[in-house]
Amino acid sequence: MALFKRKAKKEKTPEQDQQQELQQNEINADQDDLVKTTLSFHPDWELTSQEKYVYQFKHQQLPLLKPNQIAINGIKLINFDEGFVVVAILRNTLPKAIRFEAVDLLLLDENGQAIAKKQFELDGMDELPPMTSRPWRFLFSSEDKLVDKIPEEGWKIAFELKKSAAVHQLDLEESWENQISPSQKEHLEKMVSSLPALSPGEVNFMGIEAKHGSEGNLAVTVLIRNGSEKNIQLEQIPLIVEDAAGDIICQGGFKLEKFEVKANTSKPWTFIFPKELVQKQQPDLSKWKVYPPQKK
Repeated sequence: MALFKRKAKKEKTPEQDQQQELQQNEINADQDDLVKTTLSFHPDWELTSQEKYVYQFKHQQLPLLKPNQIAINGIKLINFDEGFVVVAILRNTLPKAIRFEAVDLLLLDENGQAIAKKQFELDGMDELPPMTSRPWRFLFSSEDKLVDKIPEEGWKIAFELKKSAAVHQLDLEESWENQISPSQKEHLEKMVSSLPALSPGEVNFMGIEAKHGSEGNLAVTVLIRNGSEKNIQLEQIPLIVEDAAGDIICQGGFKLEKFEVKANTSKPWTFIFPKELVQKQQPDLSKWKVYPPQKK
């Protein structure tokens, strides 16, 4: 007499067979949609055959990606002095080449908590061709650490996803708030909101109005635009004004006291060039621009 009886094998219904087939087709479809990239080394990298083999091996072990993805995978972390280097592979499954300008990277521990963060300029990386991956080295300093000790195992590197940028707003000094009318303020607010977005960290100067004074001076109202996430303090501003012909009308430097432009705002200010700094007496102000001189 048998101690254990096997359960009778249930026959599958046609509906169950069809459902299993659909599930298997979905799995196969998902696998078919995944993309395998090829490894691309930067032409300036000088690697031995052994080093290339190691990168090829690490690359083959990475999970496949879906089409139209940008990904980063860390493969090695080396602690040294008070900082560390992460060797990672950037991957591109877009149908076109991409060029990284600046990326914000996070180093995460095994629990997904950020343990280091830094922004990297990647101009030297050149274009990453479509359907390719490229190894790169990222140097973190001690200031980039969010914890005292960085583990060499159990970590991963990831792009920092920025929150939606706050709406760029008008920033008025109290003196301006007291002097301009509500309609003038509304006009400035509309102007600020309609201007093209600034790049992260960008600060620029946009001319609003230029007027000759009765004493031969030139008053230039400028919108100082701060696209960074931090307030900026301006103590000295050198400016050049050009007319429609591209001729320099005037140039000079201005000292400011406790002048701040808040993060992600634009602040108007009027700079008055005295008569002795005005180089062109009858400029064409139908079109003009103001800018700080370029550093040589």
